[in-house]
Amino acid sequence: MTAQAKKDDQVTKLTISGLTCASCVKRAEAAISSVESVSDVSINLATETAHIQMADRNGLPAVIQSIEQAGYSVPTKTITLDIEGMTCASCVRRVEDALKSVEGVVKASVNLATESAQIEVASNFSIGDAIAATQKVGYPAKLQEGTSDALEDRAAAKEAEYNGLKRNLTIAAIFTVPLFVLEMGSHFIPGMHELLMQSFGRQNLYYFYFVLATIVQFGPGMVFYKKGIPALLRLAPEMNSLVVLGSSAAWGFSVVATFAAFLLPAGTANVYYEASAVIITLILLGRVLEARAKGRTSEAITKLMQLQAKSAHVSRDGNFIEVPLHEVVAGDIVRVRPGEKVPVDGEVIKGSSFVDEAMISGEPVPVEKEVGSEVIGGTINKTGSFEFRATKVGADSALAQIIKMVENAQGAKLPIQALVDRVTAIFVPIVMLVAALTVGVWLIFGPDPAVSFALVNGVAVLIIACPCAMGLATPTSIMVGTGRAAELGVLFRNGEALQDLKNTDIVAVDKTGTLTLGRPALTDFTVLNGFDEGEALALVAAAENNSEHPIAEAIVIAAKERGLTVPETTSFNSVTGYGIEAEANGRKVEVGADRYMQKLGHDLSAHADIAKQLGDEAKTPLYAAIDGKLAAIVAVADPVKETTPQAIEALHSLGLKVAMITGDNKATAEAIARKLGIDTVIAEVLPAGKVDAIKQLQQNNTHVSFVGDGINDAPALAQADVGIAIGTGTDIAIESADVVLMSGDMRGVANAIGLSKASIKNIHQNLFWAFAYNASLIPVAAGVLYPFTGTLLSPMLAAGAMALSSVFVLGNALRLRRFNPPAQTGLAKA
Repeated sequence: MTAQAKKDDQVTKLTISGLTCASCVKRAEAAISSVESVSDVSINLATETAHIQMADRNGLPAVIQSIEQAGYSVPTKTITLDIEGMTCASCVRRVEDALKSVEGVVKASVNLATESAQIEVASNFSIGDAIAATQKVGYPAKLQEGTSDALEDRAAAKEAEYNGLKRNLTIAAIFTVPLFVLEMGSHFIPGMHELLMQSFGRQNLYYFYFVLATIVQFGPGMVFYKKGIPALLRLAPEMNSLVVLGSSAAWGFSVVATFAAFLLPAGTANVYYEASAVIITLILLGRVLEARAKGRTSEAITKLMQLQAKSAHVSRDGNFIEVPLHEVVAGDIVRVRPGEKVPVDGEVIKGSSFVDEAMISGEPVPVEKEVGSEVIGGTINKTGSFEFRATKVGADSALAQIIKMVENAQGAKLPIQALVDRVTAIFVPIVMLVAALTVGVWLIFGPDPAVSFALVNGVAVLIIACPCAMGLATPTSIMVGTGRAAELGVLFRNGEALQDLKNTDIVAVDKTGTLTLGRPALTDFTVLNGFDEGEALALVAAAENNSEHPIAEAIVIAAKERGLTVPETTSFNSVTGYGIEAEANGRKVEVGADRYMQKLGHDLSAHADIAKQLGDEAKTPLYAAIDGKLAAIVAVADPVKETTPQAIEALHSLGLKVAMITGDNKATAEAIARKLGIDTVIAEVLPAGKVDAIKQLQQNNTHVSFVGDGINDAPALAQADVGIAIGTGTDIAIESADVVLMSGDMRGVANAIGLSKASIKNIHQNLFWAFAYNASLIPVAAGVLYPFTGTLLSPMLAAGAMALSSVFVLGNALRLRRFNPPAQTGLAKA
């Protein structure tokens, strides 16, 4: 049943996918109608469009969730807007509310540190409506482009803003320093007050102070008026509004005391020019330091963008010409010379070389590339020259996907931020009320001159309470933490993963391709009865060369790697369930399991100890007979990666348990577990049973992070509290995972968890400072200590403390750049 429709209800259009018949329409309409804010709904099957009448567009996420639960989907996409003019947490809240009111916006997350907004939008969204909405509340916006040129433009704009702030600070300081020295020196330097009075006279000094303070107030200080006054007029005050009110009150009272002292009660005609000027100068200083620190938080993105080539040598009409990177299209033939960067992803079609892929794998040794090899944009060609066909360009390239993931993670809003949002929604209005009450109480109950006490304390409350630190506490830590993660080869796909990963109790690991190389390899070849090892291996490889089994491939590869010539076979036969037989170089070769040898009449009892030892080492023993005589025991296994033991050790050092989920038989799995020190083994699991295995581990509220290759493990990655996918090369964008490791190195798991713990700890420190700072200093600024200790907080000290608060938060966040990973990898040294 729908709620009663009202005239002021809003009509929203949504495209719904998956509707095939009238029953679908009825089911989808019922699902939408079940949402509380929906008053009416009508779905057109032909256009797959729903017209929804609802009281509040903020109910759109609930509508989409209801549609998805009914088995249909609403196509959405995520776009990023650059937002100008945000200075504090109150600004963030206003921009978010404005964006959420726009038709088609499903979610909106605004980040003060990156000065951007990530919005998830449906098909009925208009970018123009979003930009108009933010402009209306005083914050200009534009669509963020992910190109290197756009990044350079943003960097240039930031640099210009930083230079403008430095210029304003310099001007403010030039006029504030003499004002401060003259005024405060009169109070602290013996004889200075009398000297000034005799030399210039009180009134002339006031005129001089007026000139200096007015230049600061309406020169460098104009930036606060331009943003603070419109915000006040919109009844939406923010940080700039507090600065304007505080500094203007001090300056305005001083002007009256200078030019119309007769309007003030006797004994209260004091001037506070130095306070108004120092407030503006110190806050500008804080802004300069903040802008500089913000620039350092985004260095990870800058470094990644710098990995991109600027141009490429592309075949055009039979000739190779240099073109800008954005002109390269999929299918182009690209030539790379020694020392050049590979411009885009592709497949080598001519030539060979060695390519430095440390940006992806962290391994310092260049990788050989030949015809058929994949190359990745941003890697560096070392020696030879080669040509390749471009396969992924622009936003589809591996490097572009990495950059996009880092940007998304840096712009994310963690669940912990919800508390900050609730507080800041009402913070500035409450501060203004506290300031007004402070003035009233001092006017009524304060000692003479009550007006002066009321003014000083009211201004101090306005200045000390700016919620800059609150707004920066979480996003700056996320920016630096995810940036450092990218340097370590760890990509967080969303903010929740950064917060949730620290709660991990058990790291569940898929064995094949995660703990191991993911491909069988010949590990042992023990010759018997006097056979020559090289000749025997060449003959066994010849027989196996006719089989497509992975074990056969491993034997053939091993023979070729040892430089052996594998002869051609003249006959071949597969003995189902037992093994194979073949003839090569006129000799009969038989290869298979123990039961095959027993069937052929060979006695294996003398070699039982070797077979048992191989089994205990999780190796698969096979036997080979040549010309009717037992010739060799062959062992094939999926080798454990060299880095896996260190990865397990690093996870244990973090206090975590490690569980292995595998389809291997129990004995083989337990043998690997003993060798690696794995705590729990769940063996003989079919691919479809991995989800149940993770559910089993999640009992008793245990938090499980699952590590898989992201291809066959998608359901398991989704079931885990946090899914960690091991990506290799160009396979970086793994949709089912929350965290992606750029290389196949599992040591990145420990680094990701360690970084999650460090980042969330850093955020808690920042939030404690921001809240404790305001909670403790606002009462002091209001004067609660005065009756007991005679202590008051000068507006100048309040301004300095406010600026210091933001700088402290930023400086604390920047400590994450020095995060020392639990497991050292090639990327960990970045």
